[in-house]
Order: sequence, then C-alpha cells, then structure tokens
Amino acid sequence: MGISHSKNIIELIKQGDETALEKVYSENREAFINFSKNYNIQRYDAVDIYQDAIIALQQNAINGRINNLTSSVSTYLFAIGKFKIYHFHRKNSKTEYNNDIQLDEKNFDLDVDFLDEELTKQQRILKKYFPKLGERCKSVLSLFYFQGYTLDEITEILDYSDKKVLKSQKSRCVKQLKDLVNKAI
Repeated sequence: MGISHSKNIIELIKQGDETALEKVYSENREAFINFSKNYNIQRYDAVDIYQDAIIALQQNAINGRINNLTSSVSTYLFAIGKFKIYHFHRKNSKTEYNNDIQLDEKNFDLDVDFLDEELTKQQRILKKYFPKLGERCKSVLSLFYFQGYTLDEITEILDYSDKKVLKSQKSRCVKQLKDLVNKAI
C-alpha cells in the first residue's frame, strides 16, 4: 500500500466504510501475528493486541487524528501494535513483579541487588527516578529512547496534535527527569 492509497483507505474508514476496515484487517493480520513473535507474544495474545490496534486505527481515523498520514496504513497499524505489545509486557511484568514481592520479599530484594550490580551508577539512578515521572512522560521517553521510534511515529501513536507539541513535551520530560536526578546527587 502506497501513502496515497493509504490516505484513501483512511478516508474510507473515516466515513464508516466497514469493507475498507475489513480489508486492512485481513491484509495485515497474519503479518502482525508473525511480527509479534519477535516480542515473545503468544498467538492468542497477538490476536487480541492486533484487534485493539485495529480499533485504535479506526478511532484515530474517525476522530481525524491521522488525516495527514505520512506512512502506509500498515506501518501506522504496526506502530500502534508495537506500542500495545510494549504495554502488554509492561502490564504483565508488573503483575509478576507484584506477585514476587507478595511471595517472598527477601529473595526478591536479593535478586534486585544482584541485577543492580550489573548496572552502571548512571543506569541505577535512572532506574530509580524514571518511575517517578508521569505516565505520559514515561511513554514518550520509552518510545523515543528505548524503542527507537521517531518523533513523527510517536506523534501518531500517542495522538499528539503535531510534532512540535510532542517535541516540547519530550523536552519537559527530559528536564523533569534531570531535575529528579540532580536533586538526588
């Protein structure tokens, strides 16, 4: 799908054309499920994540958030899916983390200390203060620095009105993190 073809598809979805949405769904489903295997996602979870990504795509089209799509519909859909995979793992690791604490706090603390020995001083500081940021800041910084998304992709994924607003948000988040770290030092 080229970008001009993608704009036509988005316009059809925006107008409520179910056939266009079904076409996007069927053309990308298996590719996304195979793509998700790279992130240790089971097939049944991949299907759920994919359906959530399709719904987000549809909502973003209807709400006019992707009128000026600069990529193919598939690329945009996979970017949403990748973000949802990230949140899936984050949610599941939090659950496991909380279960570990409830089961045996002493063993958990020893494991964390052992892992921390592998980290540099700077990484330990960031690990300590990153969670203190707001959810929006954590999402922006994670997508940009840890997952390698471009500002254009993040603008679309997180539904920012434009790239300048996102850039400004990212700068504020970095400053906020630096301030937290500087207070600690």
